[in-house]
Amino acid sequence: MDNNLNDIKNKIENLRKQIEFYGNKYHEEDESLISDYDYDMLVKELISLEEEYPEFDSPYSPSKRVGGKTLDKFEKVTHQVRMGSLSNAYSKEEFIDFIEKTNKIFDGEKQEYLVEYKIDGLSVSLEYENGMFARGSTRGNGIVGENITENLKTIKSIPFKLNGDYPDYLEVRGEAFMPISVFRQLNAAREEQGLPLLANPRNAAAGSLRQLDPREAASRKLDIFIFNIQQIEISGDITDRIERKFRTHAESLDYLASLGFKVSPLYKSFTESGDITAEIDKIDASRFDLNFEIDGAVIKLNDIAKRDIIGETVHSPKWSIAYKYPPEVKSTKLLDIIIQVGRTGVLTPNAIFEPIRLAGTNVSKATLHNMDFIAEKQIKIGDIINVRKAGEIIPEILSVELSKRDGTERDFIPPDICPSCFSNVYHDNQDVALRCVNPMCPAQLERNIIHFASKNAMNIEGLGPSVVKQLIENKFISSSADLYNLKDKIDEIANIERMGKKSSQKLIDAIEASKSRGLTAFFFALGIRHIGEKTSVLIAQKYKNIEKLYSPELIAVEELTQIKDIGEESAKMVVNYFADYKNIEYIQKFRSYGVKTYIDETDEDNMNVSDKLNGLKFVVTGTLIKYKRDEIEKFIVKNGGEVASSVSKKTDYVLAGDNAGSKLEKAQNLGVKVINEDEFEEMLES
Repeated sequence: MDNNLNDIKNKIENLRKQIEFYGNKYHEEDESLISDYDYDMLVKELISLEEEYPEFDSPYSPSKRVGGKTLDKFEKVTHQVRMGSLSNAYSKEEFIDFIEKTNKIFDGEKQEYLVEYKIDGLSVSLEYENGMFARGSTRGNGIVGENITENLKTIKSIPFKLNGDYPDYLEVRGEAFMPISVFRQLNAAREEQGLPLLANPRNAAAGSLRQLDPREAASRKLDIFIFNIQQIEISGDITDRIERKFRTHAESLDYLASLGFKVSPLYKSFTESGDITAEIDKIDASRFDLNFEIDGAVIKLNDIAKRDIIGETVHSPKWSIAYKYPPEVKSTKLLDIIIQVGRTGVLTPNAIFEPIRLAGTNVSKATLHNMDFIAEKQIKIGDIINVRKAGEIIPEILSVELSKRDGTERDFIPPDICPSCFSNVYHDNQDVALRCVNPMCPAQLERNIIHFASKNAMNIEGLGPSVVKQLIENKFISSSADLYNLKDKIDEIANIERMGKKSSQKLIDAIEASKSRGLTAFFFALGIRHIGEKTSVLIAQKYKNIEKLYSPELIAVEELTQIKDIGEESAKMVVNYFADYKNIEYIQKFRSYGVKTYIDETDEDNMNVSDKLNGLKFVVTGTLIKYKRDEIEKFIVKNGGEVASSVSKKTDYVLAGDNAGSKLEKAQNLGVKVINEDEFEEMLES
């Protein structure tokens, strides 16, 4: 093989790897790492190369796929009628060429085409038996999907019972989506709780329908548009009436609407290419006024009988094409970069620019993520920047117009201190972030207190997020240490919404009981970056008393890394934490309230501690009989082991109970050893 062919082969293989990776993230994890446009361009390039060089084609190429694999957490459903995807056009010339080729099949006679919105959501199948909703499923890979009936029932626009002259059996296809207004409310709530923001409504809808708890799906307020009949079985007098209506696709949609379905909100028919182009431009101009996301327009041959003549490829129908709108990009001037302190202590730079109208709204700021992003994009204050909305929702900076610089631009200098509390800023190399590690920083107070009170930390029952928020808002507490000064304020706390005297007393009792949790729990509760339960156990066992970590002199990184399984990054975090006098004062405040910050031979912290499981990684799954999940995970950690949430080749053992599910199956596929509770106990005894 000559060098040129070898390069082409390598390029094809690289494209396949990229497409598989991004496709798996999108279809199986509902995560968009690149835009739809960029993904489609990769697929288009791959198909083009495979057609030009058929010797490198493969039946396992991602170009042969319709969608992603099904997940194991739902029952699988085999689609009797394949749920295919559409071919895409990215220029007017491409879809006009599609129209001309289709007309040519019918001796050049102009055909009637339907234009619809291309709604960006999750494609689903709905099945009805004798007019009643029987089953709903995802598209999956087009042939096998997932049974998500209970979650689909939470979508109010899906009728449980059909109206009028319904058939004996009906399967329809629709696009489930999250309204943009709901998406924005959801992200606002997540931001308030310090949770990561959702990337776009499509991912949010897909994630909602894959919730195992239908109540969670219901809270997401999804909607749906039905756009096709997949199968229909009819009998009796109704047959002729229905068959007459099904001459065209538009008539079938009218029929579905009469049954009570919420059908595609726009479907207009045209015969002239110019009229279709005008309609597509009209949709483009108004798409940002809609309360649902569309990423294009669909052009379909309207005559159903003629569709059968044209047929389908293994990828998509030949009688339809989707015109994808290019992402809207506008230029503006970067006026300033300001720092926002998040609830995890991360200092995030944000761009402030001259307001522009983008995707239907006025935009004047966007996140710059971190200093590496600023360096990579070569961003300076005063630059002319190109901005778009990722998923048509979240503003992002694409690039800088370097050629338009006039010398007045200036570099952004990252801060040395936190703008919220004026503490020193730590550069976290592990996640490329600037971070404030002051636990009393106002910007991260609520999250820190929630962690402090959590089950595996100080285990303060009744101190959930809503109670923490109210205690802060009513100025009862300004740090976790203030919790131990609440016992004299029980009557005032009782006046907080949904508290009352009894709940307040229970809360105070739980706070008092937490004082004796011991050093391991307290050290973990401090929320030092990269310090988990296992590291907390190791440090507590080594030093016995928290005072030894900061007096008479500060410990060194080298000293901490001598402890087995403590790495340099974790050691640096501990040293930096105790180097700040504010943190020392914070710890001494706990001690003054009687919180136990040491361990002795009678403490639970000293119980069941060994290195018998040292270096072994466990995944616990299924319903256990002898232990609660958190108990056995803590037990593993205290004996030197590590607990992971997912199975991989690096997993040593999967400890499986009843109904273990996909993790057990994955372990068996990877050849990971699976044990039960008795075998785990035997391992410890030996």
